Amino acid sequence: MTRFGIEEEFLLLDEDSLVPVALSGDILERIGDGIVVGRVTTEYLASQLEALTDPVRTGAEAVGQLTALRAAIGTAAHSRRAIAAPTGSPFTTLRSPRLSPSAHYDDVARRLAHLTREHEVNGLHVHVEVPDEEERVRALNRLRAWLPLLLALSANSPFGNGIDTGFASWRSMLIRRLPSSWCPPRFADADDYRRRVDQLLDLGTIGEATSLSWAVRLSERYPTVEARVADTQLTPEDAVLSALLTRGIALATGQRIVADETDAIDASLWMASRAGMEARIVDPLTGEVAPVRTVAAHLLDDLSPVLDELGDEDTVRAGVDRLRTDGPGATRQRAAHAHGGVPALRNLLRDGSPAGRT
Repeated sequence: MTRFGIEEEFLLLDEDSLVPVALSGDILERIGDGIVVGRVTTEYLASQLEALTDPVRTGAEAVGQLTALRAAIGTAAHSRRAIAAPTGSPFTTLRSPRLSPSAHYDDVARRLAHLTREHEVNGLHVHVEVPDEEERVRALNRLRAWLPLLLALSANSPFGNGIDTGFASWRSMLIRRLPSSWCPPRFADADDYRRRVDQLLDLGTIGEATSLSWAVRLSERYPTVEARVADTQLTPEDAVLSALLTRGIALATGQRIVADETDAIDASLWMASRAGMEARIVDPLTGEVAPVRTVAAHLLDDLSPVLDELGDEDTVRAGVDRLRTDGPGATRQRAAHAHGGVPALRNLLRDGSPAGRT
């Protein structure tokens, strides 16, 4: 069975004000060698941590690893009166982030200039193992067509600067300002992919290929295609749902996509960022504009043989049904804030990586 891996980024927030706090080094030290499977690292900002699973084959394995990693991070954060918040962007911010110590991050900050002050964003990255490079490019081309749907189902960043932004994924709008972001072009083959990446390097928009912000790309470290469109998810189950859908699409070699123009994908991404599951987007299998729920049902029917072979169909269908009822993370964050203000939002975020959970 094809392996996959998940990377989750978390914002460290002061538990009273929900303002990002630069505690990543401290919290990593407290975690120490206590993690048995997977690992935790610093990220771009000192207010961020990243949890990475080891390669897994099943959704149950992935949920188990993510739950344990979140418990370790949540417990260490709690000891410093902080929350390891599973959200795509902070509720509010002082716009004065500190970088994690790294020559690479220093170079990124130099290129981004003032953008770094507002680049407090957390994503869910899914790696799907595809050994052959040409087939990885074909998997990337399939996934790029489904980026709007994957985002709509995973939108989890409705707030910014202490107010409701009106967007389901404010993180996506912040990332849109980067020089190589959102939907990549369609690639003819692996040589075409490398040529286009080399062009961006020559332009100086990025310092190395690992800095690409395309919502789907080839990994430079592993034989994987890497989807990066989703916000960090409120729960391990939500994260794994996104990962299983990503794996299914990547492996659907017989899928016939009729609509994958970059302009239409980017416009659909904007609508998914704005309205989440209430958006209307282009259906890659028909070329028609349709509600997210309709496009999701169409995809599940098309992927059914692949999901069944992987043993994922029941889990994925149940997960999408759950989102139809409860909404993605953005809907749940808004509901919590509307019901109980900042204290209720704090509790929701803390529940996603609770101290002491094993």
